[in-house]
Amino acid sequence: MTEHPFDKALALKHSDLRVGQFAGATSPDYWNMVGPFGGMTAALVLQSVLQHPDLLGAPIALTVNFAAAISAGPFEVQAIAVRTNRSTQHWTVHISQPDADGAPQVNTTATVVTAVRRETWSQNDLPMPDVPPPEKVSRMSIGPAGVAWIQLYDMRPVSGAVPTMWDGSGEHSETVLWLRDAQPRALDFASLTAMSDMFYPRVWLRRAKVVPAGTVSITTYFHTSAAQLAEVGSGYLLGRASAQQFRNGFFDQTAELWSEETGALLVTSNQIVYYKE
Repeated sequence: MTEHPFDKALALKHSDLRVGQFAGATSPDYWNMVGPFGGMTAALVLQSVLQHPDLLGAPIALTVNFAAAISAGPFEVQAIAVRTNRSTQHWTVHISQPDADGAPQVNTTATVVTAVRRETWSQNDLPMPDVPPPEKVSRMSIGPAGVAWIQLYDMRPVSGAVPTMWDGSGEHSETVLWLRDAQPRALDFASLTAMSDMFYPRVWLRRAKVVPAGTVSITTYFHTSAAQLAEVGSGYLLGRASAQQFRNGFFDQTAELWSEETGALLVTSNQIVYYKE
């Protein structure tokens, strides 16, 4: 069977010399204009923790700070468990690449929290929106030039599609869409991480104007288990994204993803995004 492009891009080789040190390389399949798709970078951060021999539990929170663009080519990831408690574990992660002189330069910093969940009272106060099923919604056409990763996802906007007229007439920042891997792949924590960063910058929708924009920091909260993700399989997720405030070159962008099969809220995220007038 042909290896899925996401698994190729996610591949990390653990060092024989240092625990928690991994080597990887960028994938042209997940390129996004000037660097890798941010969701793929976040997935690599999480994968380094998930592959660490000292891992406790499953991820509940992930924060990734994009300090600089990742260049095409090899990189190193270092994951360190800075504190392990009875039920939670706290991690720091960074990605680095050599500069022109061969010295390592950090371009991504991150923190991860994993935990052993226990059965307790649970309730979802953010139910899945009532929208037409994915088979009733048209798939989004090919994206802009230089953005390779969009081709790898089946995205079906219910509302808030990319504007067709860039005339400054935007009125809101909310997008609702169905999404999944275009080439079927069972959902896991890494792919869920990537999908939570799949929404284009909210400033484009709110203004109906293309301006330079890029994520500075994103925090993702996981509300699911590996067993629940296995139930989703390669099915659709319903996603919703919006912004609250645009001010002086930065705006926030929130996102939620639900399982089509069960309606369960799987993940929420919040990011701060840079934009230029």
